[in-house]
Amino acid sequence: MKRFHLHLAVQDLASNIRFYSALFGSTPTLEKADYAKWMLEDPRVNFAISTRGQTVGVNHIGFQVDTAEELIALRAQADTAGIAASAQADANCCYAQSEKYWITDPQGIAWETYHTLKTIPTFGGEPALLPDTTGGATTQVAAPAPRTCCA
Repeated sequence: MKRFHLHLAVQDLASNIRFYSALFGSTPTLEKADYAKWMLEDPRVNFAISTRGQTVGVNHIGFQVDTAEELIALRAQADTAGIAASAQADANCCYAQSEKYWITDPQGIAWETYHTLKTIPTFGGEPALLPDTTGGATTQVAAPAPRTCCA
């Protein structure tokens, strides 16, 4: 089954978490220092926000699928329509490892179609921003995976 995906880049994560939690009537399914995600069932949508985008607004949209077979079927549909796609195998993105491909619509908006394989502890394999217990600042923690993410 497909789930619609929308990822927004925001300036103020806390105020946007409050806003979207009120709008959706639920708290985020996943919340990090730079990211929050709601996995809603009605409507069936994966809605994510982060402070990782270069520009505030729509970062990308797309479809999350439940199986590798669904991903293959959607890729075949794009191929049949003559839509060029860029594949990413074992991509580390948005605190998850996924099989995915990207297409771009006529307006230049990125569309991501992906199958999540597992969660990972850092955003795209980049260093995580963690609170410093000595003074409230943030400190970077190295992560081994290369960056292959959407933002």
